[in-house]
Formats: sequence, structure tokens, C-alpha cells
Amino acid sequence: MNTYTRNMTEGSELGHILRFTLPLLAGNLFQQLYNVVDSVIVGRYLGATAFASVGETGSITFLFYNLCIGLATGAGILISQSFGANRDRDVKRLIANSAYVLLVFGILISIVSVICAPLLLLMLGTLDSIFDAALGYMKIACSGTVAVAAYNWINAVMRALGDSKTPLIFLIVASVLNVILDLLFVVGFGMGINGAAWATVTAQGVAAAGSILFAFRKNPCFKLTRKLAMPHSSIIMRCIRTGVPVALQNSVISVSMIYLLRTANSFKDEAVIAAYTATMRVEQLIQQPFASLGTAISTFTGQNIGAGKPDRVRTGYHKGVRAVIIFSLVMLLLFLLFSRYIIGVFVKEADVVDIGAVALKISACFYIPLGLIHTTRGLLNGAGDVGYTMINGFSEVAGRIGFAILLVHIPAVGHWAIWGTSCLTWALTGTMSVLRYKGGKWKNRANLNSLKEPSYQDRK
Repeated sequence: MNTYTRNMTEGSELGHILRFTLPLLAGNLFQQLYNVVDSVIVGRYLGATAFASVGETGSITFLFYNLCIGLATGAGILISQSFGANRDRDVKRLIANSAYVLLVFGILISIVSVICAPLLLLMLGTLDSIFDAALGYMKIACSGTVAVAAYNWINAVMRALGDSKTPLIFLIVASVLNVILDLLFVVGFGMGINGAAWATVTAQGVAAAGSILFAFRKNPCFKLTRKLAMPHSSIIMRCIRTGVPVALQNSVISVSMIYLLRTANSFKDEAVIAAYTATMRVEQLIQQPFASLGTAISTFTGQNIGAGKPDRVRTGYHKGVRAVIIFSLVMLLLFLLFSRYIIGVFVKEADVVDIGAVALKISACFYIPLGLIHTTRGLLNGAGDVGYTMINGFSEVAGRIGFAILLVHIPAVGHWAIWGTSCLTWALTGTMSVLRYKGGKWKNRANLNSLKEPSYQDRK
């Protein structure tokens, strides 16, 4: 064991989870700061139309990013289980081969996303008044997908080894750089929303490069011999088989978010689109504690499943659920009191603030099921039950599309259908996740237990 790894198979379950969660939460918040800073600077300096243009691209770029994030998560699942089982050579081979997978996919997705950008915006029904600005921003943001892939790969590997502190350091540096470049490009050079996109892509590249260089210099798990670094088709296929279901889960969820954005566009009202963009930025921040806790539980689960300790997994999960409930209730109270001030950070227009403030209050009532989605999926992914999490992702798509179709045809609901759809979808998907956990099948889904061939450790 060294400074850059953490063995979670012994000691306090909650202690391990919280010590892992807090740096991860800080890192996730700084990562979301990219989007928030873009939105605040664009909204305050360029106005509601430019702000809506940035929001128009969010769900689409999120779709492409999530394909890479899912593959990185799959690699992390395999690495955490091998690390928990003390298979050091397996860990190193998985690190090398997962890097090849993410590099190739990152480059391909960057190219495809830039080429498809105009078509996707047309399919969204993007308003003519914001189409050109949204297209320019999206092409630049999508060109940086390879940097997103690289960062999320190194982040997933370090998390699998129990290190959530190192990525935080580089995200802090990148976030500060992002703020400086945003102000320089948008305000100083007058580059408009394209400047905000370039600032974000540059900052993401810095975080990726810094994290990778540091890991290979400092973490013993990254000390690879030529033999261990060789590509192995069987290992590459295992990374793909584990990562693709998670990537599909993430991508279909993104598709459902794109459909929800299309629903927002159908109201043909820039104020509604701007309010939706503002509430999405707030929601992204609110989801970070849930996402961080879910990632911590995933790593905790992976290591303990690899070590053959499912009871520790169950105890850690129950303690995580209690944390979700407490945080959700605190956020509900906060938004009931201060929602107008929160939306006012992003935009000045009174009609946008009015809509966004009410929408935040509606969404906050459903934060508990939202938190349960993250924590329960974290457990299921960490245990290797990735097939079900993909099914659960498809149920989220069905919920968003189905509830949107239903609610928009109820005249009394109006544009509140946008936020009502998300809330009902969280309730549906969270319930399904908990039922899967209670069924107990996750205990038999570990990838180590399903190996039919000798381990890489044995094939020296």
C-alpha cells in the first residue's frame, strides 16, 4: 500500500466512503465549475440569447462525453476488483489496455461528434435565432472529447485504486485556468460564446495531461514493464464488455435529456429555454454530492466484492443512503427559501428568474430518489452488475420520453412539464434501482467470479 492507493476491505465502512467521497466531491464541483463559469459569464456579459445557445448544446455534448465516461467506469470496475483481490499484475495490465481503449474511442468520438453537430441541432428543433451560435460552441466543445476521455480514464483508474485526492489537485488548477481564460477570451478578446468553449477545452486538456503525467511518475501501480504494457486482445475485450453497458446506460440517459431539451424547445420561448438551462446548471451542482457518493460506493463495492466481503458492501450502502436523505432535505429547505437568488446568479431577466425559481422548488422535492439512483447504481456497477444498470438506464429514457409526452398534452401543466418529467423519472428509476439491490443478485455478478480462463496473474 502507498500514498496513492487505499485498501477499503478493512476498517470502518463509512469512514472509507466519506474519506473517499470528500475529495471526489470537491473535484466534481470544480469540474462542474467549468459549465457554471461558462454560463455565468455568457449569461451576464452576452445576454439570455447567448445563454440559451450554450444550454442548447449541453445535452448533446453530455451524450458524447458519457460514452467515454462509461468506458472509463468499466475499466475502473475491473481494476478495483483486481486491486481488492491483490492481483497486482492484473491491475497493471488493465491500466495499460484500458488506456488504449479510451484513446481510440476518444479520438473517434471527437471526430464523429464534430461532423454530426449540425444534424443533431436540427433534430433538436433548435431555434433559428440561436442555431449558429450553438453550432459554433458545440463544435469546439465536442473537439475536446478526447481530453474528456483521457481525464476520465485516469480519474477512473486512480479512484479504483482508492485515490480520490490527486485528481482534485489538477482540477483546482484547471478550474482557475478556466476562469482566467473565460474572462480573457469572452470579455477581453470579445470572442463570444466560442471563447467560453475554447477556455473549457483548454482547461480539460490541462487536467488530463497533468493527472496522467503525475500518476506515471508517482504511483507504483503505473510502473509498467514492456511486457505488462503490451496490448492484449482478451483484456481489451474485457474492458469493452464491462464498459459498453455503462457507456450505453449513460448515453441513453443523455438521449432522454436531449428529448427533454426538444420538449423545452417546443414551447418556442427563449425565456423557458434560458430558465431550463439555468436550472440544469444548478441541478448539475446538486447532483455532485450524489454522484461522488455513488462513485465512492462503487469503488468500495468493487474492492470488497473482489475480497469476497458482500456484508461490508451492504453496510456501507445503508450508511450512504442515510447521507442522501439528510442532504436532500437540507437542499429542499435551501431552495424553498432562496431559489430566486440562485437563479439570479445566472441571468438578470425577471421572466427567466420567475420560471427558474419555481422549477427549482419542484425539482428539490424529488432529490431523495435522485440520490438513490446514484448510490444504488454505484453499488451495482461496483459489483459488476453492469447489465442491469444498462436496463435501468433504458427505463430512465422511457420515463423521460413517456412522461414528457403525457404532461405536455395536459394544458394546465404547460411548460412545467419539462421539470415534472425529470421528477417523475427520478422516482421511477430510483425505485427500480432499490428493488434490484434488495433482490440480491448483484452479489453474484463480480467479474472476477465469472472468469473462465486463468487470470493474467497466472499467465506470466
